Amino acid sequence: MANTKLKLFQKRRLRVRNKLRKMANGRLRLSVHRSNRNISAQLIDDQRGVTVAAASTLEKDLGVLGVNNTEAAAKVGAALAERAKAAGIEECYFDRGGFLFHGKVKALAEAAREGGLKF
Repeated sequence: MANTKLKLFQKRRLRVRNKLRKMANGRLRLSVHRSNRNISAQLIDDQRGVTVAAASTLEKDLGVLGVNNTEAAAKVGAALAERAKAAGIEECYFDRGGFLFHGKVKALAEAAREGGLKF
């Protein structure tokens, strides 16, 4: 029986998240979500269950409202890194979910690293 795209995505997401939970050591999680129209990222404190900082292409301030390309992803990553610095966060771990580390997800991660986040 063939697996559907959704089932493969969910398996990949759980595999990534379980590996990261073992290495967490109390660090925050930089979670990425990509849809066909937008990309968003947030820093989550799993111990308290709180989102510390977030950025998305849905924000008018970034100037990429509804745009979903690598340039927009880079702006989201840079904005998230800036907001993380303001909150006093330097280290986190990168949770790509079920998305492959390529294209928009990679652009977001590299921009966040250039902005000062370490993962």
